[in-house]
Amino acid sequence: MTTRAAPARQTPGRATIHDPAGHDPAGIVARLDRLPPTRTVWRLVALLGLGFFFELYDLLFTGYVAPGLVTSGILTPTTPGLFGATGVAGFVAALFTGLFIGTVACGWLADRFGRRAIFTWSLLFYTAATTVMAFQTDAFGLNLWRLIAGIGLGLEMVTIGSYLSELVPKAIRGRAFALCQGIGFCAVPVVAFLSYRLIPLTPFGLDGWRWVALIGASGALLVWWIRSGLPESPRWLVERGRIAEAEAVMARLEAQVQAEYGRPLPPPGAPQPAAPRGSFRDIWVPPYRRRTLMMAGFNLFQPIGFYGFANWVPTLLIAQGITVTSSLAYTALIALAAPVGPLIGLLIADRFERKHVIVAAALVYIACGLTFAQARDVTAIVILGIGLTLASNVISYSFHTYQAELFPTGIRARAVGFVYSWSRFSAIFTGFLIAFVLREAGTTGVFLFISAAMLVAGSLVGLLGPRTRDVPLEEIAG
Repeated sequence: MTTRAAPARQTPGRATIHDPAGHDPAGIVARLDRLPPTRTVWRLVALLGLGFFFELYDLLFTGYVAPGLVTSGILTPTTPGLFGATGVAGFVAALFTGLFIGTVACGWLADRFGRRAIFTWSLLFYTAATTVMAFQTDAFGLNLWRLIAGIGLGLEMVTIGSYLSELVPKAIRGRAFALCQGIGFCAVPVVAFLSYRLIPLTPFGLDGWRWVALIGASGALLVWWIRSGLPESPRWLVERGRIAEAEAVMARLEAQVQAEYGRPLPPPGAPQPAAPRGSFRDIWVPPYRRRTLMMAGFNLFQPIGFYGFANWVPTLLIAQGITVTSSLAYTALIALAAPVGPLIGLLIADRFERKHVIVAAALVYIACGLTFAQARDVTAIVILGIGLTLASNVISYSFHTYQAELFPTGIRARAVGFVYSWSRFSAIFTGFLIAFVLREAGTTGVFLFISAAMLVAGSLVGLLGPRTRDVPLEEIAG
């Protein structure tokens, strides 16, 4: 009688998947990484960027519609409790509670059902929830449907990062995230301008803030068109053992790219072992444990800076003596810079290490923020607000690229979901903290607070993060 030995447990990213049809899974991954960045490759990035546009529109209209929610009588400026139901901070907290649930509890869905499917359905889910929210007439219903929309938004954010990192060649990962976010952040001036024009009005008897929400939700009509132009991630297909499908996706991509390239494609590099399926506990084994703790800490602190300004800029301007109407006008002007930050990445993203860019942008943010708190001249306020916007968005595209690079395909979405969930968790309470600090210490206190948070976030990545520039995902994962 013989006894079969139990197979040894393997670290994600180190196993080799075999295909009975004779395709080489490791070769598929290497073939993807050698693709030249032709029009076809950038088109995939642009399509994901359009999805990200609607996501950011829905996410970031929070701060812009807050004055309209107060004016309509649904909310008050006070902050009595998380859902205690009338404060602006409660509305912000409802969104980030949903985002926390979507990232921490639902990220596994993209690992289980695929990047393409979850990208599509999460987008439809949150736009439907936002449509319902736009017709609520009391604070409880408003906050409830904002929370539900946040769940879909959280899942979408995790999925897009994983999807994009797996679709593009290693040499352009940074620029791909920069372009995706550049397209996405075009939503900021759009929502700022629409808020400026619509919130003081009631077109067709409907409050202006409702129109702002509904215009963003109408983006769901483009979902199926966007989806039709996107293939499933070949890396994910290989990880799931669907080698023939991965081979078919790669063959189509190679044919399209070669037709545009006009000459034979470069030879693939050394085959990279395809990652096996993983589980949540795999993020706690070396080398991923240190990366998980580092990025969880980073994501705990960075939203205090990012959302402390982005969601509160109209209120901070009002606190400095600027009227509501003028505040919205200046906010819209500052928002014009939002897409520029990621587009700077098209010049620098793949020339410098991601971690170094994050640290440098955090220091610029701190300098602009502390100066903004002392400014009273309108021109200086707008220029410094633009500086804050540029720095925060450079950080955004950089860390979204970075955290997706740190984990293997088999656990990428759930690992990114877990570390990113700390950003959502932090943001639940950021509104209350900012409101408290603003009341007790004014705008100077607010920017001292968010500068300290940015310093901690940048230090974590700068001191603990590995290098990832122009390295195959599978090699970083190991």
